[in-house]
Amino acid sequence: MVREQYITTTEESGLLAPVNEYIYMIGIYGWRKRCLYLFVLLLLIILVVNLALTIWIMRVMWFNSEGMGYLQVHEDGLRLEGESDFLFPLYAEEIDSREDSDLLVHSSENVTLNARNENGDVTGSVSVGPDQASVLGQHFNITSNDKEDLFYADRNGAVVGKGRLRVTGEEGALFEHSVRTPLVKAVLNKELRLESPTRSLTMDAPKGVYVKALKGNFDVTAHFDIVLHSSTGLLVLDAESVRLPTLPLGEAGTGEGMYNMFEVCVCPSGKLFFSRAGVFSTCSESHDC
Repeated sequence: MVREQYITTTEESGLLAPVNEYIYMIGIYGWRKRCLYLFVLLLLIILVVNLALTIWIMRVMWFNSEGMGYLQVHEDGLRLEGESDFLFPLYAEEIDSREDSDLLVHSSENVTLNARNENGDVTGSVSVGPDQASVLGQHFNITSNDKEDLFYADRNGAVVGKGRLRVTGEEGALFEHSVRTPLVKAVLNKELRLESPTRSLTMDAPKGVYVKALKGNFDVTAHFDIVLHSSTGLLVLDAESVRLPTLPLGEAGTGEGMYNMFEVCVCPSGKLFFSRAGVFSTCSESHDC
């Protein structure tokens, strides 16, 4: 509101006296003024609520000068402390754990790690799910802390690089095809069994097969035939005694020059058979060869 007042002087007293008075009413009054105050009050309340929510979010999310909560921002990357959940894919060049703790990746469904080339195509993948774990790539390699190859597999085959493959299952190892190895050895104080339930079992080597039992017996059992074959060398049975327990036992007879005894004969082909013994050897008289 602006008030204008015109002042004049009288001739008699010389005093100043107001002649006319004009009042101009400028502003907002009435219900408009109350609405304006109410709107300003509402804006102030919203400002206070926003400021309180911002402070609350910062306290809950643990914002600080180094980062947000367990997530800290450093020059060499991000450091995450404790357990965290990722709802969407995570892209990172390198993920390391602290020196005094393990790196645990846990998911209720599956965990998949993908490697892509420049075109975005997947070149390698490791997927661990509730039922199985699968690896997709050109080759699969497991190394020790000393950079020594422990296991290597590609499309051409698999290699156990440590020099020893140990199978601890009660049923042992099942091989559907041939196996190449320089040594088959049982665990200490355990039996070694090579078994083929429905097919034949063949052991072949360019320089021979050496079978040795340090403590205990060496048993060979077959439903049909047992064939020991040496193409260019000898067949050596090195033992204190070689026994054929299923051969019939002979008894001394009473006739002159006739005995109820048998002798074991060997054919030129290597076949073994027994023949009734006489005064002299009867192997040459037999036609079992």
